[in-house]
Amino acid sequence: MSRYKEIDLSGVRRISFETRTTKVDATMFGRPDLDSDDFGFFFDGLPDILAARDLKTLAVQTAAAIRNQKPIVLMMGAHLIKCGVSPLLCQLMRRGVVSTLVTNGAGLIHDFEVALFGRTSEDVAASLETGLFGFVEETGIWLNEAMVEGAAQGWGMGEAAARKLQTLPVKHPDKSLLLTAFECGVPLTVHSAIGTETIHQHPETDGAAIGETTYRDFKILCEQLTRLEGGMVFLYGSAVILPEVFLKALTVVRNLGHTVKQFTAVNFDMIRHYRPQENVVSRPTRTGGHGFTIVGHHELLIPLFWQGVYHELRKAKSG
Repeated sequence: MSRYKEIDLSGVRRISFETRTTKVDATMFGRPDLDSDDFGFFFDGLPDILAARDLKTLAVQTAAAIRNQKPIVLMMGAHLIKCGVSPLLCQLMRRGVVSTLVTNGAGLIHDFEVALFGRTSEDVAASLETGLFGFVEETGIWLNEAMVEGAAQGWGMGEAAARKLQTLPVKHPDKSLLLTAFECGVPLTVHSAIGTETIHQHPETDGAAIGETTYRDFKILCEQLTRLEGGMVFLYGSAVILPEVFLKALTVVRNLGHTVKQFTAVNFDMIRHYRPQENVVSRPTRTGGHGFTIVGHHELLIPLFWQGVYHELRKAKSG
């Protein structure tokens, strides 16, 4: 016999299962078919629960936005390029799906190198030990030349880099976001912070040219966001720069009297960060629209999602 008194449970109140509220029922479960290679059957058969439900809901919304020719703005960090997702985004631009592509300075550098050499992303730790991190001659010289010419010609940073690539012996133009966007007439804006990019380490760097071209891209992004009502914004893998840029650009647009209230904002990333959640998903949609966060690896989730979007487009067309 314990020295401590136990509570008496004989008087507890109970209810019937039929009157209890439940959040999960069997109709929401997945519908596996391990003997089928049909993607549509697989996608429709995902559980109607949590992130899978959000993914399917977003696929339906995105397909509707495409059918209704609503703006779709893609904001992305450099990680997407290193994950091998660029060809998918290039295909979306060629199909007229993307209205604006937004990246940071690292995204500019990695895409530039992929276009030219088919390779990018150095071993930072090893290069840092030798003092040679970021000191690739071709990348530093050519991109800084592009910024200087862009400042003189009135181009934004994205356009300046794309025009520079057109003058160079490019090996992989089909995998370049810069070249594809320029050829398709899709504004690709680059938002660079002085001192954050390896090309800023080179003697050819012109801070005024960088500031001028990236500021033009900020104003181009603002202009693009004036038409965002009813559209969608996706943020892929930028934890600080692009969420801050988006918040300021949206503020400019609303300050100038444009109605941008009802839109869907989505953050795809490997972990949850403060700024993407607050500055893209939550705050901008607080008075209208919808916000979603999907957590997972870009190289898996982004191809899966866009395949799901085109599955929904085919369903709508056949229906």
